[in-house]
Amino acid sequence: MTDNQHSRPPVSSDTSTQECKDLPPVLAGPILRRSEPKRLVLWLLASRPLSLQLHLSYKQHFQDRVEYQLTLDTDRCQQIPLGQHAWLHLIEVHLERPLPQDEVIEYDLEILDSEPHSLIAQWAPHLLYPGQQRPNFCLRSRVDHLLHGSCRKPHHPSGDGLLQVDRILFEHQHHPQTRPALLMMSGDQIYADDVAGPLLAAIHELIAVLGLYDEYLEGACIHTSQALYQHPASYYRREDLLPAYQSSEEVRERFFGGVRKPIFTTANAHNHLISLAEVIAMYLLVWSPIPWQLISQRPPQLPKKLQHQYQQEQQEIQRFVSGLPQVARALAHIPCLMIFDDHDVTDDWNLSASWEQTAYQHAFSRRIVGNALLGYLLCQGWGNAPEHFTSDLKAVKTLFSTQDGYLNQSAQDQLVDRLLKVKHWHYSLPTQPPIIVLDTRTRRWHDDDYLSRPSGLMDWEALCELQNELLDQPNAIIISAAPMFGVKLIEAVQKIFTWAGYPLLVDAENWMAHSGAAKVMLNIFCHSRTPANYLILSGDVHYSFTYQVLIRRRDLEGPHIWQVTSSGIKNEFPTRLLACFDHLNRWLYSPRSPLNWFTKRRRLEVNPCPPDSAPSGRRLWNQAGIGQVHLDTEGCPIQIHQCNTDGTKTSFIQNISKKCH
Repeated sequence: MTDNQHSRPPVSSDTSTQECKDLPPVLAGPILRRSEPKRLVLWLLASRPLSLQLHLSYKQHFQDRVEYQLTLDTDRCQQIPLGQHAWLHLIEVHLERPLPQDEVIEYDLEILDSEPHSLIAQWAPHLLYPGQQRPNFCLRSRVDHLLHGSCRKPHHPSGDGLLQVDRILFEHQHHPQTRPALLMMSGDQIYADDVAGPLLAAIHELIAVLGLYDEYLEGACIHTSQALYQHPASYYRREDLLPAYQSSEEVRERFFGGVRKPIFTTANAHNHLISLAEVIAMYLLVWSPIPWQLISQRPPQLPKKLQHQYQQEQQEIQRFVSGLPQVARALAHIPCLMIFDDHDVTDDWNLSASWEQTAYQHAFSRRIVGNALLGYLLCQGWGNAPEHFTSDLKAVKTLFSTQDGYLNQSAQDQLVDRLLKVKHWHYSLPTQPPIIVLDTRTRRWHDDDYLSRPSGLMDWEALCELQNELLDQPNAIIISAAPMFGVKLIEAVQKIFTWAGYPLLVDAENWMAHSGAAKVMLNIFCHSRTPANYLILSGDVHYSFTYQVLIRRRDLEGPHIWQVTSSGIKNEFPTRLLACFDHLNRWLYSPRSPLNWFTKRRRLEVNPCPPDSAPSGRRLWNQAGIGQVHLDTEGCPIQIHQCNTDGTKTSFIQNISKKCH
């Protein structure tokens, strides 16, 4: 049998039905996504199409308890088959009666087509806190308490910051006035380009168990996803799957060269996810403990030189899996908002115009990006703003209407082309203060003179749209994957490597790396009709810090800006290297240093807020966890914490006397 032929044996309807009965009804979720008084959005993946009923229960204005049920028909629940035993349920319920704010709201999902009918307490008891009968959430009238973070790499040797989300929710479960309003995950929810061997093996096992759909591949030495899974180079050597052509060499450098990044990242790009089924399975395995119960976790056949690495990674993966029940419980109890950064798709994604030319002109790399972006749409993007993707989902449903277990190649290519042109990944929330989530990956400001130089994180048109959203707002929360105001020394090192022609070697992308984008961004902040107070939440960099920033203006005092960075959820910067950068940055860029005049930030007064757990003088904190911010009525932070994975809490001291307007 050639790898052009179907290598998965056909499954009879009787066999398929029996296998489905042996699987739990729900594989992952529910995850509570965008939630408002008159709208609830939930994400769930099941082993079969489910007939569901949503139960809601709450007290309102000290009256008797309100309880009602809603049948989730096709208008409220879209079902998409991702495989023989994998059905995505995208639930969006519009409510005629608004839900109360600042009250505990209990909910349940009843499976109607089972005997007897079953509730979450029966089919997912791990989602309940002690003493609970069903999950609950709270719609806050003001965003005065929120959690945020990015960069969750399963095999990194640190704890999982999402376990701290679970702890915080448990502590506040009976106190709706103090519960976090939302969890903002600002990038790298998965690492599609940096996958441990044991996790990749689990992905392949899960694909087989669920019958996730296969696909045809072009531009590689293998021609189907099944051939990919069975190829000897499938583990730790995926770069060998590219043919030996010049164009393939460039793709190999872009996609599989991440391992040679000793300064800022240590990637394992040799296990880069390729097929759409691999991407879908990855999401299931990092969000839910149930898929892990369906597989044996048998190690693949590996050369002896790789077996030791595999065993080391296996230990960390097992520790990661042990915390997934608490992670799933947290995601079911708090509205979760998300946005992509590079690792959700691939390292250095759209970093420069030359990167884009190389990646998108090659069929294989274009498919890699497209599959990751489609996985993001289905598992993350839709839940942020379902109204943005109505027409896109129609194309997705067409793709998954396969009859033979293989996705139609032409339809898949057309959908990839469509997603690469999407301009509505960003979104905003009409909260108090308003939250504006930026897409800093797909609408880049290219350097037309030097295509290899880093692109601006947003182009002129996208920045103009941002300004329009900010007009006449007294305050705002902006979510930017990369910090708008970062560490000057690290930005200088990135600039040096860019001048030398190696921007990819150091992830040389920051807001100040592109002069046009930097100037427009600062002009937006200085506009007389944009907010007086900004809170900017970021991640990406694998360490945490807080700055208060003032923009100097001739006519009047500029806006107050707080740059709060929390990274990573499960990732950290090399300890000694960060300590060195932190020390040198304080010396080289002190307020009196003339080096400040050679940066694009000379109009700024940047006041670091040192972490109280760090040695004296340190400004950067290097421990995995989750960020926590409390705000006052004017949208200014009054408490900023990094909740570390060891259970401790690091506070960032605001050592400045200037207050909000």
